[in-house]
Amino acid sequence: MFEYLLETTDAAPDAIVGFSLSASPKLGDYLPDLNPEQSLDWNSRDFRGLPELREHVLAQAGLTGICTPADVLITAGAAEANFLSIMQLLQPGERIVMETPGWPQAEVLAKAKGAEIVKVARSESDGWRLPLDRLAADITPGTRIIFLTNPNNPTGDLMTAADLAEVVAIADRVGAWLLVDEVYAGLEWAGPRAPSVAGLYARGITTGSVSKALGLQGLRTGWMICPDAEHMRDALILRENSSEIMNIMGELIAEIALRPARYATALSRARLEGAANLAQMNAWIATQDLLSWLPPKAGLIGLARLPEGLGSDAFARMLLAPPYRTFLLPGSAYDLPGHIRLGVGGGAGVRLDDGLDQVALGLKDWQRTRSAIRIDGP
Repeated sequence: MFEYLLETTDAAPDAIVGFSLSASPKLGDYLPDLNPEQSLDWNSRDFRGLPELREHVLAQAGLTGICTPADVLITAGAAEANFLSIMQLLQPGERIVMETPGWPQAEVLAKAKGAEIVKVARSESDGWRLPLDRLAADITPGTRIIFLTNPNNPTGDLMTAADLAEVVAIADRVGAWLLVDEVYAGLEWAGPRAPSVAGLYARGITTGSVSKALGLQGLRTGWMICPDAEHMRDALILRENSSEIMNIMGELIAEIALRPARYATALSRARLEGAANLAQMNAWIATQDLLSWLPPKAGLIGLARLPEGLGSDAFARMLLAPPYRTFLLPGSAYDLPGHIRLGVGGGAGVRLDDGLDQVALGLKDWQRTRSAIRIDGP
């Protein structure tokens, strides 16, 4: 994934079919609530992050009264929260169990640690559901970490409260840590938001951020929630010896964005815009003979299956070039080279219809070229 993003950064496409976050607010939206005399040093109050911000984090996760602000550490996005947990908990040779397709960060870190990596495959034919029976079979004594995303990134599958309760029981059976990345929580289309694992399990770790649902990716502000005091202390120490992030502007703006009334308004808008783009995407795919997909139950991205014989890398690079000039992420980023990732984020201003027109044109051109080769070939 990261190699492809680096290689295509300078492509300057005219359209993007794959926005993975909600429409981003402007700095001016927050200026009335910011103090121009604010020091740009750290927050001067708590190394774990602004206390009121940590209160808001608990509130949006439904953990007020279940966890305490001491159970929250503000990080440089959910990615740093995942990094801190995996790097401090996982040792060489220890087992980490993760889903596939899933957010690839955990595998990258586990390889760097020399850990034993076990993948539990979600199947498109089963609606991308996490197979809990196979998960249970792979959680053996000595398993150190289970890493999941809920809602799932990139399929949009959504585990229910009952599913999570079963996963907690599976983890608890062997004393494994259960790390669940919740960056798309709040954007559910087919069911309620699932409970956060930090409130369900003593070794449960919830990570999240303001990046996806609120469109505030540029703040690089996220969090880790965990009721285990030793884990939180070690995560803080590791953070201080790595990024040492005390992003005061990120904390201040995130605190404003997560104030309950403001958060409810922003999330409602994100849900309306996301649902509208998702309906447009569903209607468009219904007209495409060469594509199929299972609409995401939550979140802003999903995976569409390409026709047999068309690889995702070749198609994505084809679309970047003239005359299409359209960006999308190949499924090879998730070890699914027969799929492409489609996104419905970005709100109303992303010109989704223009991008979809170019994808449809690219598919027709590929089909025409393949037919010509068959006719003219040996």
